[in-house]
Amino acid sequence: MKNIAFFFLLFPLFVFSQDDLLDELNEEIIEDKKVISVFKSLKVVNFETTKLVNKKDFYLVISHRFGSVKNGIDDLFGLDQAVTQFKFIYGINEWLNLGLARSSYKKKYGLHAKFRLKYQEKNNFPLSIVGYSLITANTALKDNVYPNINFENRLSYTTQLLISRKINDNLSLLLAPSFVHENLATRSFAEENGSTVFYDEENNQIALGFGGRYKLSKRISLNIDYGLHLNRNENSVYNNPLSIGADIETGGHVFQLHFTNAQAMFEEGFITQAQGDWLNGDFFFGFNLVRVF
Repeated sequence: MKNIAFFFLLFPLFVFSQDDLLDELNEEIIEDKKVISVFKSLKVVNFETTKLVNKKDFYLVISHRFGSVKNGIDDLFGLDQAVTQFKFIYGINEWLNLGLARSSYKKKYGLHAKFRLKYQEKNNFPLSIVGYSLITANTALKDNVYPNINFENRLSYTTQLLISRKINDNLSLLLAPSFVHENLATRSFAEENGSTVFYDEENNQIALGFGGRYKLSKRISLNIDYGLHLNRNENSVYNNPLSIGADIETGGHVFQLHFTNAQAMFEEGFITQAQGDWLNGDFFFGFNLVRVF
């Protein structure tokens, strides 16, 4: 009887203590509303996405662009004219990536930083926003062609604001306002009256990148991106970059296959110097391979 009385005396205290504990636990529960899978790969095709490498992850990205398919069997549909880029990317923390790359196209080296500004959030902020900055050095420029060239002339700078939105489980879209500064401006040339005439771009160039990913199945998506160069010289021999490809997810990694009219893989290259023309069958086949350490 004494034990039963003791239990009834402590029961209200136990109930109220349990309620207090549950209240404390509920206060610590924070719903994570971040939308983290807007894009599955670091690039749509050429343009960067808002995806970042995870903290302390180390990526090796091997990108390959064969030559133009327009020459057919003469160079095995571009296989004889391939260029390759090796890129190393490290996740400093959850919002900052740093990368180093080297491309055989014009023997360029590049350093980049990619940094998250804002996550898309469910029922809250509608966009993912990421900043991207790149500096490249063109080591293929020859002193005998440019006798007064110095190291600064070899440098180009690109700054982009990457803005994306996951519309639904299948569709994600990207907008990429881009600014390119070339210390040695892109040059076009034409033959007029038996002589060669040169047309230089402005050192500062502006473009808008557009991209999208549509999921076709559990492991395959269709990707498209396009760059609209807003102040290109009307006499330029180059075109706006248009690329079409597919992401194939394999065991947590993404393998990318694509066709593009830009053989260059650094941003200032494919934005300002896309030499192919889709209407003339002048485009390049390529792929991206990613290895995570």
